[in-house]
Amino acid sequence: MKLLKLKASCMYGYRCEYCEGTVQPRTVKREAFKHRDGFVILEDVTIGVCDTCGNRYYSADILHAVHAVATGAKPPERIGQIPVTHLESVQVNQVSQ
Repeated sequence: MKLLKLKASCMYGYRCEYCEGTVQPRTVKREAFKHRDGFVILEDVTIGVCDTCGNRYYSADILHAVHAVATGAKPPERIGQIPVTHLESVQVNQVSQ
């Protein structure tokens, strides 16, 4: 199995931009990224997560890796299928003023 190597980042411990929490490192099993060229899922990746509000922060190394996989510069380990469906929309009556 070929692993995507990322530099270890010591960029944690700073204040969250949305609340008074602190961004801490957290290794997550899967993290999905939307890129202009498609979706990329990184597995077993360490990201920054605010310990109060849960906002997620990504290092430049992670974002460069996502870009490389999405654009085909780096081949993915595997390709999975994502189920897609439409939900029936519920019509909301507009209240006239």
